[in-house]
Amino acid sequence: MVNDLLHQKRFMPREVWRLVKARIEDSPRAFLLVDDSVHDKRSSRFIALVRAQYRGNEHRVARGIGVVSLVHSGGKDADFYPIDYRVYAPAGDGKTKNDPFHEMFVNALTHKQIKARTILFDGWYASAENLKLIHRQKWTFFTTLKSNRLVSLSKEHGYIPRGD
Repeated sequence: MVNDLLHQKRFMPREVWRLVKARIEDSPRAFLLVDDSVHDKRSSRFIALVRAQYRGNEHRVARGIGVVSLVHSGGKDADFYPIDYRVYAPAGDGKTKNDPFHEMFVNALTHKQIKARTILFDGWYASAENLKLIHRQKWTFFTTLKSNRLVSLSKEHGYIPRGD
């Protein structure tokens, strides 16, 4: 039944939010997660959004449609609800992977008025611009950084190698 519904209806981000907003347990202790996925379309040759991209679960490049998702959790088991998503299509819209992150984070604050104050994401989204945006909103973030990155833990000490 669910499969039939998903094949019949295309859910836009605002519809996803409308369906889940009453279900989420939002509070300052809740958190958001940002992650990307590649929907396998290796046999598709004529779908405009299909392109070669890295699939982490396969550890290789494959043809597919990239989607960046914003998920909310109140911290309980099985309490993960998608609240926004963006299709990652750089050839069509010229956006980087960080642009959907930025858009969804700002939208969660301004339009959805999310009360959570922590966000988790992988190193793909750890751009200086995104980290500063999160910091300016007084949120806490957890991410990974490449080993060659420099970080500033305080203005007095300046930039130091990650992990020192």
